[in-house]
Amino acid sequence: MSAGTPKPAVPIQGARGRAQGNGAARADGRERRADGGHGKIGLTGLVVGAIGVVFGDIGTSPLYTLREAFNPHYGLTADHDTVLGILSLVFWALTVVVTFKYVTIIMRADNEGEGGIMALMALAQRSLKPGSKSVYLVGLLGVFGASLFFGDGVITPAISVLSAVEGLEVVAPRLGNWIIPITVVVLGVLFGTQRFGTHRVGRIFGPVMILWFLSLAVLGVVNIVHDPEVLKAINPLWGARFFVEHSWGGVFILGAVVLAVTGGEAIYTDMGHFGARPIRLGWYWFVLPSLMLNYLGQGALVLEDPEAIRNPFFIGVPEWGRWPMIVLATAATVIASQAVITGGFSVARQAMQLGYIPRMRIQHTSSETIGQIYIPAINWSMAVIVILLVLSFRTSSALATAYGISVSMTMLIDTLLLAIVARALWPKARRWVLPSCVGFFFFDVAFVVANGAKIPQGGWFPVVLGIVLFTLLRTWRRGRQILREAVQADGLRLDTFISGLMLAPPVRVPGTAIFMTSDPGVVPHALMHNLKHNKVLHERNLFLTVETLTVPYAPRERRIELHGIGDDFYRVAVRFGFMEMPDVPLALMSGCDIEGLDVDPMETTYFTSRESIVASRHVGMPLWRARVFAVMHRNAAPANAYFRIPGNRLVELGSQVEI
Repeated sequence: MSAGTPKPAVPIQGARGRAQGNGAARADGRERRADGGHGKIGLTGLVVGAIGVVFGDIGTSPLYTLREAFNPHYGLTADHDTVLGILSLVFWALTVVVTFKYVTIIMRADNEGEGGIMALMALAQRSLKPGSKSVYLVGLLGVFGASLFFGDGVITPAISVLSAVEGLEVVAPRLGNWIIPITVVVLGVLFGTQRFGTHRVGRIFGPVMILWFLSLAVLGVVNIVHDPEVLKAINPLWGARFFVEHSWGGVFILGAVVLAVTGGEAIYTDMGHFGARPIRLGWYWFVLPSLMLNYLGQGALVLEDPEAIRNPFFIGVPEWGRWPMIVLATAATVIASQAVITGGFSVARQAMQLGYIPRMRIQHTSSETIGQIYIPAINWSMAVIVILLVLSFRTSSALATAYGISVSMTMLIDTLLLAIVARALWPKARRWVLPSCVGFFFFDVAFVVANGAKIPQGGWFPVVLGIVLFTLLRTWRRGRQILREAVQADGLRLDTFISGLMLAPPVRVPGTAIFMTSDPGVVPHALMHNLKHNKVLHERNLFLTVETLTVPYAPRERRIELHGIGDDFYRVAVRFGFMEMPDVPLALMSGCDIEGLDVDPMETTYFTSRESIVASRHVGMPLWRARVFAVMHRNAAPANAYFRIPGNRLVELGSQVEI
């Protein structure tokens, strides 16, 4: 092919390799869905793993849910009818919200095997007309839901560990003053060990949580035997009777009932780690029965001794087993907190890939599993917030007043996104899913209203935190858009520039230059600066654009696309899914066998421009947001770390942009 003749587009099939962590077994989305991405791990192993990771949050709710339903600010008395009414509401909340909505229906909405609100958002957007206002609104819903998820997520480690350690008040009241220090130490150790990864200690998560749920079930059965009357609570009429007797004021008790279902949305978020079937089997046949037996057992204990409502979980444990139960409960709450933390890492990685937060330094803690990552900025931000929550609220009862509002709003957003997906993508199932979504909508609205009453007592915290995070995410997204528009406005068209450059070409030196750019049609600033200051041109020049797809893992056939534009200039698009860690050098090496493109890593130099943002009054963004964006941009991780480009192969050239 002669010089100056454009080469056709050539799709380059890149193996996942180190970028994906599982080699050919996870080469693309279809292969990954075929075996779940778990290799030789059997169904039993996946169920055990799911029990150890997925159900930690919802599995520790019995520590405080029933106790909080009789918190003095609800004004309820632990009499026969009220206890049965509360238990009936808990039972049917678990059945409708968690079992039916999340486990049975919403887990059908898998984005190539992945779940979570960001994956659901991407799936909903793909079902709508590209560039439409609906896509924009769905994006707002998804980002706001993810922000709220973080808002309540930081409360989970605080309330879970604190409620477990509070068992000391039952077995050794004189140690009550040590509850806060012990909780802070446990949390400090938990966050401090995140950098070592969870792949080793994770092996014991499953057995520990199985022992935990078995203990819940056994304790429940032992207490139910003392007062089988409590089994009547399964009848939904007791829940209806509660509302009739307490009129509209009874709605606010849902602010305590929601504590039993917090963690339900996390079940969907963790679907990509284990697959839908293992999670469903673990929930239907083990976790749900264990939880309900324990709740009913606590209710039986309160029916027998109303004074036990001060801490029905630990009082229901035989005296000889209370110390071991405190240890087991603390271990279970640490595991639940671990799941929240690693979930935060996963959601942050997705948000980075989708362009909602700045690049952050990511460390891989396992050479075998791509999901084992550690993000220091996220870890220590969560650690500070969680410990401050413990020091500020000081009791799990006080924290419970702040818990639930953000989860309820996230569940409401999940319902709306599910309806969009079902309407567009499920032509057969939508006949029953859409009516179900209407029912879910009223459930979710009731939970939001009930938890809204807790805003003055502490519920304001997760809401404010969620709004702050939402503002930051939208500011980054909008700022990047304005920055691209500014660069395009000042840039030269690439095709025209190259044609003019070749009329009087500069000196060409051996090797390959890769210019990273977000707009393949505009001359990168790095190329302009290189020509201006070095006055040379490499013999091969690639204009590289990294794209993130709305699927978890980029298929092989879409990994790389190459366009030759003449005179050894090429446009290259490298695509990653939003669950992948972008490894640009590895992706490019997969195309070394393409004729005319020899990317030798030792003779390749990457050029990127790092813009210095100057905030000014701009029609697209208020001045305060422009300044926030400038700070975020300045503290973003460098490109070489995020795209795994060797530091000694990168040349970074600066430019100033006013927005």
